[in-house]
Amino acid sequence: MTDTNPYNFAPLQPTGRNETDTANTYAPEDMIKIYEQQFLIPVPEEKLTEFLPALKSFYDIDNHTLDVSAIIFDAIAESAIIYNHKVKVGDYQILGGLIEEAIEYDEDSDENNKDDQATEDKDIQAYTLECKRTFFINEVEIPYHFNLFIYGDGYSTLTKKETVLEKMYWFVRGRFEENLLDDTEDNDSLDSINEQLASLGIREMDLTTIDEVISYVEDSIIDDAMVEALNKLLDAAE
Repeated sequence: MTDTNPYNFAPLQPTGRNETDTANTYAPEDMIKIYEQQFLIPVPEEKLTEFLPALKSFYDIDNHTLDVSAIIFDAIAESAIIYNHKVKVGDYQILGGLIEEAIEYDEDSDENNKDDQATEDKDIQAYTLECKRTFFINEVEIPYHFNLFIYGDGYSTLTKKETVLEKMYWFVRGRFEENLLDDTEDNDSLDSINEQLASLGIREMDLTTIDEVISYVEDSIIDDAMVEALNKLLDAAE
């Protein structure tokens, strides 16, 4: 740390000037590093007003370039900055094989449901499958286990409650859904979750941050590569 670099910014080599020749541009990988630093470097509250101008000055960079960097960061790094936490999607694992499930039908349903479509629906097979997706929060690897229920063209997931990320999911569910199959009193509290995060070296999160992290996780647990693998399993089972 020096007077010219009080925040320990990582020195990076620019690729040249931007379109209007007013500020430096950087390779996408370096823009990711700059964008990470913009959000992840701890800054005392009294220094907040000085921080962003110092970052722009250090890299000779303008507002437009920083805005563009957010798009580059999301597209290339498959990561997100969520309220000063970096969350990244890792690999998936399919644990075990497809388990065929029996579907119970209500024989007393009204006559309107006893049409051809209902008959076709009875031929749709259901399966469950144990899966795991790895996530990284501020570079700390955290697994996320879930049971995948596949029914026709649709699917749903049921998350376990073992890792801190899984406990965060149930904490969010418990806050917004009153009638859970799971007893919400068994869910971890905000303080307990933050204690577990701290034990992993991850800064504490408030309610809004946890909500956003879990939304990101739920949107990311199944990707195109995993869908392709699942389709191969389903084809082999039929």
